Amino acid sequence: MTNPSPKEERLPLYGGQALIEGVMMRGQYAIAAAMRAPDGTVKIHTEPLSGIYRSKWIKVPFARGLVSLWDSLGLGMRFLTMSANIQTGEEEKLEGKEMAVTMGTALVFAAVIFFAAPAFIGYLAERFLGFTGFTSNLLEGLIRLGTVIGYIWLVGKMPEIARVFAYHGAEHKTINAYEARADLTPENVLRHSLEHPRCGTAFLLTLVVLSVFVFTIIGPLPLFWKIATRIMFIPLLAGIAYEYIRWTARHLDNPIVRQIVRPNLALQRMTTRQPDAGMAEVAITAFNAMIEQEKVLAAQALGEQAPVMGGATTTS
Repeated sequence: MTNPSPKEERLPLYGGQALIEGVMMRGQYAIAAAMRAPDGTVKIHTEPLSGIYRSKWIKVPFARGLVSLWDSLGLGMRFLTMSANIQTGEEEKLEGKEMAVTMGTALVFAAVIFFAAPAFIGYLAERFLGFTGFTSNLLEGLIRLGTVIGYIWLVGKMPEIARVFAYHGAEHKTINAYEARADLTPENVLRHSLEHPRCGTAFLLTLVVLSVFVFTIIGPLPLFWKIATRIMFIPLLAGIAYEYIRWTARHLDNPIVRQIVRPNLALQRMTTRQPDAGMAEVAITAFNAMIEQEKVLAAQALGEQAPVMGGATTTS
């Protein structure tokens, strides 16, 4: 397939997520997941994207990052549960109040481990080792960064997570192939890069690095306010990180930007693995199903009478 001219319209920014033996792809209107069942068949689930992405908040800089993050966490948990059900044959659902409690618990756990605990250690270094406020905050940030990287490294050693990371690689390769305007076949997809600048891993690293700069500048604080500011600043830092990732993804043709994002891409080597052809096939199936649903819902948004294929689950 020939490369487009520089004046050709820019492709939509699609994203996705690895599942248990599967991949979820998300477009502008639709979501689709393809999951390999224990019998070898591929089950496909499609549904419309939440209306929150057409609300006024999704157009407000910084606020849209928080909206997207909350919705992405909910989608991720729900589709991970769906993919686990396919492997076990169960029909467990995660939605409503149970979903909110699960997400809230996960966020509290992350805030304590990655923000509050390093802040407490930094305070102890300041209080008992004579560190200055600047030095203790810098130590805190380095501990936070090391904790994130260590956690990713540790969970990646689990065989089950290693397979999820391989499907993560298949998701990246498929989107990279699409953005290169290559034909989506397993052979073509596997030739593309494992890294992608809009990956959630890139967002996480950006968030942590931002926290190092911001909290180092704040200076010394009493223990209560030291920990409180770390928690309260998370939404602000998340909003800034989202805008940064969005901006860099739109300006990758700039050589300076390509250098800036290199640390984000490097960290993705820990959250991706080389997929096999079967994994690439699953990712391509999810992407194609998402594109088909996108066409239907885009036509509906333009006022055409087209059926909506929401909530369908099929097997191939």
